[in-house]
Amino acid sequence: MTDERLGDALLPSIAALPKGSGIVFRHYSLEPRARAALFRKVSAVAQRHRHVLVVGGLPIAAPVWRVAGRHGRVRGAITAPVHSRREALAAKRMGADLIFVSPVFATRSHPGATALGRVRFGLLIRDLGMRVIALGGMNKARARGFKAMKIYGWAAISALAAKR
Repeated sequence: MTDERLGDALLPSIAALPKGSGIVFRHYSLEPRARAALFRKVSAVAQRHRHVLVVGGLPIAAPVWRVAGRHGRVRGAITAPVHSRREALAAKRMGADLIFVSPVFATRSHPGATALGRVRFGLLIRDLGMRVIALGGMNKARARGFKAMKIYGWAAISALAAKR
């Protein structure tokens, strides 16, 4: 997940991801031209490292947004944010290929939000039949603890900058 908090660590963090990682480009607070310019830089790094890139918040029909798909709560999005079982079922009905379930643990992205924790996370994803990415306070060590839940993967924002 990209985020303004990554600052100058954004591009090096993307380059440091394992080949074939997925990136959700957000940076919603930037004005359109600045966001498009940053997207082009992110896209170039992502292509060099064979990462899958999806964009949140803008229609992918715009010429600059050459991506694998769209992230959001809209029909046609290939990834969707999920914070509850109701949202998970809605994402499934809309045809999302993959969901980001959060916040698993306390996170700066959702200050003050109640974290799901392992048990509620497990109940939320049980029998969904979807690929699930754990998000929120996640890092490599914590992700190992979710192996039995057969999650598709984990995502991070701050943990990526901390690796640098």
